[in-house]
Amino acid sequence: MKKVYFVLILIVFGSTTAWAQQDPQFSQNIFTKLAVNPGFAGANGAYCGTLLYRNQWTGFGGEPKTMLFTGDAYIDDISSGVGLTVISDQLGFDKNLGIRAAYAYRTQLGSGKLGIGADFGLMQKSIDGSKFIYNDGPDASIPTNNVSGGTFDLGFGLYYNTDKMFVGASASHLTEGEIKYSNIKTKLARHYYLQGGYSVGLTSSLDLKPSLLVKTDGASTQMDINANLVINNKYWGGLSYRLQDAIVIMVGMEIIPNLKFGYSYDLTTSDIKTYSSGTHEVMLGYCFKPVKVIHRQFHRNVRFL
Repeated sequence: MKKVYFVLILIVFGSTTAWAQQDPQFSQNIFTKLAVNPGFAGANGAYCGTLLYRNQWTGFGGEPKTMLFTGDAYIDDISSGVGLTVISDQLGFDKNLGIRAAYAYRTQLGSGKLGIGADFGLMQKSIDGSKFIYNDGPDASIPTNNVSGGTFDLGFGLYYNTDKMFVGASASHLTEGEIKYSNIKTKLARHYYLQGGYSVGLTSSLDLKPSLLVKTDGASTQMDINANLVINNKYWGGLSYRLQDAIVIMVGMEIIPNLKFGYSYDLTTSDIKTYSSGTHEVMLGYCFKPVKVIHRQFHRNVRFL
């Protein structure tokens, strides 16, 4: 355990200036589009909310634990979508909190709709220095209490979807804000995302939905290749492969109308598999379309008074 925390200390405090690590990743990324692309807001033409919890590399000690909430709605009167994303991510004694509001203007384009969106908010980091375990005594550059700091965050995205397909491109941390706490500085690295997917009708009750997510911060790149088999638009199961990292098993179902539950398990394929028993991820999503009220007008026929 001490070796693990010693490695974390080296990563975070190897110098007084540190670069942000890759944003939290999700295996069920088909349900977390708003978290990486504000252009998605309102794409479902409904009111939607998603909760997700991810426990990565179980048993490692100080492993990443992430909670995500996204909510979005389509406002027909202004042809726009609005959304909110809250991400709480913990790695050892390092905690990150991101809160962003999103707006997307949606316009008809061919057989689908294009969303042009932006999000803005706050990114906060904190470290509890009182919990560090030392092998060779305290280091003056490491705080001995809980310290935190924050910075403004900005993102931009394009998202196009039809009944059968979707494609999106986005960027986060555009301002590359710098977070200062105690004598530590962390600069957010700009991240870029490209995603796409298609629905193939195999039978009247069976659909195959392959999708792809590519993410990079300029220093490293990851790719998720996913495929889900959906039965009666109610049950699904599938596989995902994250290059040089994991093979993912995914299952889910619609519990009651509009309420979905999903679970995924990552089988780690990288060298860290020796120390980890895998990754668990649980998703709960609710989405409904409000009934549009039609106001009827009645006029008296002048022929009948």
